[in-house]
Amino acid sequence: ADYLDNGNNKMAIQQADKLLKKHKDLHCAKVLKAIGLQRTGKQDEAYALAQEVAALEPTDDNSLQALTILYREMHRPELVTKLYEAAVKKVPNSEEYHSHLFMAYARVGEYKKMQQAGMALYKIVPKNPYYFWSVMSLIMQSISAQDENLSKTMFLPLAERMVEKMVKEDKIEAEAEVELYYMILERLEKYKEALDVVRGKLGEKLTSELQSRENKCMAMYKKLRRWPECNALSRRLLLKNSDDWQFYITYFDSVFQLIDESWTPPAEEQHSLEGEVHCSVEQAVEFIEERITEESKSSRPLRGPYLAKLELIRRLRHRGCNDEYKLGDPEELMFQYFKKFGDKPCCFTDLKVFVDLLPPSQYSKFIQQLLEVIPLSAAAENEVALPGDIKALQQHLCVVQLSRLLGLYHTMDKKEKLTVVQELMFRYRHGLEFGKSCLKTELQFSDYYCLLAVHLLLDLWLEGEEAAVWQCLTLLEEGLAHSPSNAQFKLLLIRIYCRLGAFEPVAELYSSLDAKHIQHDTIGYLLTRYAGSLGHYAAASQSCNFALRFFHSNQKDTSEYIIQAYKYGAFEKIPEFIAFRNRLNSSLHFAQVRTERMLLDLLLEANISTSLEESIKSMSLSPEEDDIPWKDLRDNRDLTVLFSWDPKDRDISEEHRKLSLEEETLWLRIRSLTLRLVSGLPTLSHTIQPKNSEKTAENGVSSRIDTVRSLLQQLEAAVDSGKKFLEQKIQYPVLGPPPTRMAGFFSNGSCQCQTSLFYLVSDIYELDTNGLEDSAEIQERIGNSFKSLVERLTDLFSKCKGDLIEVKDGTLKTHPNLLENLVFFVETISIALWVSSYCDSVLRPFKSNLQKKKKKKKESSVAMPPVFTHFLDYVTELQTLTSNVIDHIKGLEIILTALKLEELSLKDTLLLQEEKKFTKTVQGKVQSSYHHSVQEIGELLKKRLDTIKKLKI
Repeated sequence: ADYLDNGNNKMAIQQADKLLKKHKDLHCAKVLKAIGLQRTGKQDEAYALAQEVAALEPTDDNSLQALTILYREMHRPELVTKLYEAAVKKVPNSEEYHSHLFMAYARVGEYKKMQQAGMALYKIVPKNPYYFWSVMSLIMQSISAQDENLSKTMFLPLAERMVEKMVKEDKIEAEAEVELYYMILERLEKYKEALDVVRGKLGEKLTSELQSRENKCMAMYKKLRRWPECNALSRRLLLKNSDDWQFYITYFDSVFQLIDESWTPPAEEQHSLEGEVHCSVEQAVEFIEERITEESKSSRPLRGPYLAKLELIRRLRHRGCNDEYKLGDPEELMFQYFKKFGDKPCCFTDLKVFVDLLPPSQYSKFIQQLLEVIPLSAAAENEVALPGDIKALQQHLCVVQLSRLLGLYHTMDKKEKLTVVQELMFRYRHGLEFGKSCLKTELQFSDYYCLLAVHLLLDLWLEGEEAAVWQCLTLLEEGLAHSPSNAQFKLLLIRIYCRLGAFEPVAELYSSLDAKHIQHDTIGYLLTRYAGSLGHYAAASQSCNFALRFFHSNQKDTSEYIIQAYKYGAFEKIPEFIAFRNRLNSSLHFAQVRTERMLLDLLLEANISTSLEESIKSMSLSPEEDDIPWKDLRDNRDLTVLFSWDPKDRDISEEHRKLSLEEETLWLRIRSLTLRLVSGLPTLSHTIQPKNSEKTAENGVSSRIDTVRSLLQQLEAAVDSGKKFLEQKIQYPVLGPPPTRMAGFFSNGSCQCQTSLFYLVSDIYELDTNGLEDSAEIQERIGNSFKSLVERLTDLFSKCKGDLIEVKDGTLKTHPNLLENLVFFVETISIALWVSSYCDSVLRPFKSNLQKKKKKKKESSVAMPPVFTHFLDYVTELQTLTSNVIDHIKGLEIILTALKLEELSLKDTLLLQEEKKFTKTVQGKVQSSYHHSVQEIGELLKKRLDTIKKLKI
């Protein structure tokens, strides 16, 4: 066991063998040996050995524990349940084995058996937790029940009765048990009863979380629409803590609900269960003013009361009351707020919510007013007035962010924008002085200046200023050198490099972000969207693996979390864990990565038809199966991970999100159908039915061709939907969701090529079943398909021609679309080859039959059917075309290597010496990345060329 713990698996196996020589029936040694075998990659031997021990139904703790570890490493948790079921039969009174059995069921989500195991445990050892494990398992059955009616009429009422029994017998001990009771009542929509539980004696047990009782009461009052109680309770909680924002929201919601219902407090008794109620705007105004007065006496400044006043003004304006309540002028209030909190980084995000209270005509004046109160001092030789300390720097940064948000920078012309960029960078470099003592992992105080300057340059780039994008990269690389942990710099670099078609620097940047856990789903798209499409096949494989590893381990990890939640009685977390697992399983990104990864593997591995078949087998792919949950796809991407200070009309909107999801789903459908069609190819060429035996081939090949034909129809439909979608000509914001590859796929002709290849499969199949005799028409159709395919592929190649990087007026311009087209060309030619090898497998037997006939009849010439010459011509032309593309790529490599970046006249005298160094680095990275892409594409095409040469019949 020590050897196993230290990772020395070979020694562990040797030691186990020694032991087994002396005691050949030592179960535990056998299992430890099996663990060693499993870890050295001998899975089958390990499994056989484990089953040998399991068949003996061991009951000693060591063997059971060791087998549990082994099965977990094999990802076979269902075997653990069998193990403990047997153990419990033999040792029926063991508390330990029963609880292991319960946890084994929890791992595989067998809720009904969990319920039974929990009760069995409670009978042996009447401890409360065991009883409530059983109750929780009933709730889990209700959550997982397909039929909601069943859940509300059977599982939940049963759970409720079980808890009520304990309440009546006064056996409720722990907080978790009260939580569970509350959870059942809430799910049964018995809000009144839930409220009574929380407010009653049982509610006194709810102590672990701050305001746990109050929060639960508030939730029930809202469900019951008891606004007087909502109001009184939130008012009371705000008197205790006037900085708790959620209660301000409830307070305002309830006040306006009561006003709309014309509610009046009863004359005699108290207003509500929770005490005094405010039901008029006057009371609300007075209440907020009191909070502000109170705040001025508090030892530390609180932001809540001031923001609440702005929130109230906003709500009143929304209801059409403007100034009759004399709450003051929002502009003045925001100015005062800035004076009080301007040196806090949160000041900008606080005010961002309320800027729409300002009239646009006042924007410039407002910004000017803020600038006047910041202590800045100008050095004589330079006119930029600089902050003297970090506080002043934070205040100034806040104003710059607000200027961007109010759109003041967007209205400037090119010259003004460049001046602002210079000023911001000057301020950025000056601000670095305040961060000299910062650790490598800390951000510099002035980093936002650099980011804002880059945003301005991005505006210029979108307006057609090519040099601006290079300056963006230069400034970001400089920023990263001073602040190596700044994720925003890295994310922005990733987006810009990808826009320029350079993937190489991105892989390193992404890995330095050190994305953890769920981030592989939320920001993984930044990586997986571009790796394959820019021709970095190896990196694409790796980034897909990263993501998939996370998604697959999520299954296992979530089971562990659920088990911990049972052990510690954190019942309310269990449904959350289940929801989390479902959210990841139906993730759009997960489906995309799975599909692209398989297409990529086929591209990289499947060269000759046999290996296409092997690859498809090893991925257990089948054309009939679709494992994507189309109805439940969840878009878990974080589209706001990049900071943006853009005004609302330029920022990412809800509409953009919806459109992006629609586009991603359409593209995923096209890719998934393509993958399934490719996986259908090897199924066609196995059994060749003699003529007219369609009837016997019920489940054989004829149904397989139907599958292929039906998939082809679905693909046509998906392509039509995709084209309709693109007609909308949607423009996402520059830092919004990246568009899919769909537009390129249609415009460069890959789509038409790939679809017609799959139609060709259908024709060849027909030729195969009908024989050569009476098939002149089909043969001619196939011949025409071959011709048009060559034309289309040649046309696709013409869309790949041109310089990938060109130097224009001293500025570099990249053409990433040419690179994407080349990648599509490689994919399309690969599909063409897989289809050709299917043709080959059909035509070869025909040819050998003809030759046999020729021998029999001793004739010198049997007329060769035209389809053979068509096919030969086609393969020859494919070979010529592929050779031409390879030569073109060699040419690109030579041009890219010869491109002397140093000679680029960086005419812009704005660049400092420091910046020139970074500019050179950046351009070098882009050049090297393009070179790398072209090399990988070239290598792959050479493999394809070898395959074509083998195809000539």
